Amino acid sequence: MARRALAVVAALLLVIAGVTACGTEARGVCGVIVDSTSYADPATSRNDVTSKLPAFAQGCDWIGFAAVTGSSESSACRQDPVSIAATQAENPNDNPVVEDRVRAHRITEVLPRALQLFDCPAEGEGSDVLGALRYLVKQLSAQRQPDKAHQIIVFSDLINNRGDLNINKLDLSEGARKQKIKELRDARLLPDMTGYSVVVHGFLREKTSSPDRFPLLEGFWREAFESAGAATVDLL
Repeated sequence: MARRALAVVAALLLVIAGVTACGTEARGVCGVIVDSTSYADPATSRNDVTSKLPAFAQGCDWIGFAAVTGSSESSACRQDPVSIAATQAENPNDNPVVEDRVRAHRITEVLPRALQLFDCPAEGEGSDVLGALRYLVKQLSAQRQPDKAHQIIVFSDLINNRGDLNINKLDLSEGARKQKIKELRDARLLPDMTGYSVVVHGFLREKTSSPDRFPLLEGFWREAFESAGAATVDLL
């Protein structure tokens, strides 16, 4: 009987430990990019953010934000990051119930901040996607933790037409693509995204001209993200 009682107690302790580990499990360091240029016009774009971002945020402990404008890196249109995980002071005993309560409240702050980026004022002509990536990755780099996943969700058509990258005039032959990516990397216009997972929603949305270039543009962006160190890239 004593052995059976000990076994039951041990099993209960294992269950409790498992619940605690699950409740306080470390999630990712994350970033959100929202394109406020012509991409923002279709209702589909806002619907994508509303439907996709909450689920993405569930896998994050911290989320930073960036807007695509005509001058993304120096844009005055900003949103403060959201620290979703409970701090040690908020949850000193690693109580999973407290952790879930804090997370549930903080996650409600994510979607409104992202949606506000759709309405950034115009800052010059065109779309500076690379600038938004650089600004976001700077934020994530300051929070980087080797034991956590690092993931970015991008709501943009990726039609960068500012600075050293004009997608509409880009030579998409294989050699030219590789050369352009090398130039961008050498000029540090591609941020260090080593190990990041990247998901893009709305890739080439509303772009109707030159459909024969679409597969080549997809190849260019995949190669660019991979050259920057991204572990996985999904262009949706």
